[in-house]
Amino acid sequence: MEYIILNYLHVLGAVLMGAGLIGVWLADLRSRQHRDLIRFSEAIRYIAVFYDGVVVPGALILLFSGTWFTIKYYGGWGFLEIPWLSGMIFLFTFEFIEGNTITRLYFMKLRKITSVALKEGQITEELEKERSKLVPSFTHYLDLPMLFLIIALGVMKPTTWDVFIYGSVISILLASLFTAVIPRMYPWISKP
Repeated sequence: MEYIILNYLHVLGAVLMGAGLIGVWLADLRSRQHRDLIRFSEAIRYIAVFYDGVVVPGALILLFSGTWFTIKYYGGWGFLEIPWLSGMIFLFTFEFIEGNTITRLYFMKLRKITSVALKEGQITEELEKERSKLVPSFTHYLDLPMLFLIIALGVMKPTTWDVFIYGSVISILLASLFTAVIPRMYPWISKP
C-alpha cells in the first residue's frame, strides 16, 4: 500500500509541475504579445500564480515522494549506480535550484518592475531592459524540455547514460532555439 501511495504522489507531483510549467510557458508567450501595460501585467501575474500555486507545490510533492522512494526502494545512495534514477535526481535537483534561483526570481522581479511601470503609466526603460535578458529566458525555455527528459528517464528506465546525455543535449539545443526565435516572433522592445 505504501508503494501505491508514493507512486500516486509522485505522478501527482509530476502532473502539477508539468501543468504549472505549461501555464507559465503560455502566460510568458501571452506577455510577449502585448505592449499594453494592463494586459502585460496580467500575463506576468499569471506567471506568478502558476509558479507559486502549481509548480512549487508539484515540485515539493515530487521532492518528498522521490526522496522517500529513493531511500525505501533503491537503498538511498544506491541510486548512484542506476543511470536512469541518477539522471532523474540530478536533473530534478538542477531544475529545482535553477527554477527557484534564476527563473522564478526573474519573473518576481519582472512583476515588481511592471507594478512600478503601471504606476508611472508607461513602459519604463528598466522594464524593457529586464524583459530583454537572455539568461532568464534560456532557463525558462529549458524547464519543459528538462521535465520531459526527467519523465522519459522514469518511464523508459534506460540502463546506460545515453538517454540522459542525448536528452540533455537536445533540451539545451531546444532552449537555445526558443531563446533565439521566440523573442523575434514577438518583438517587445520599442523601436526609436
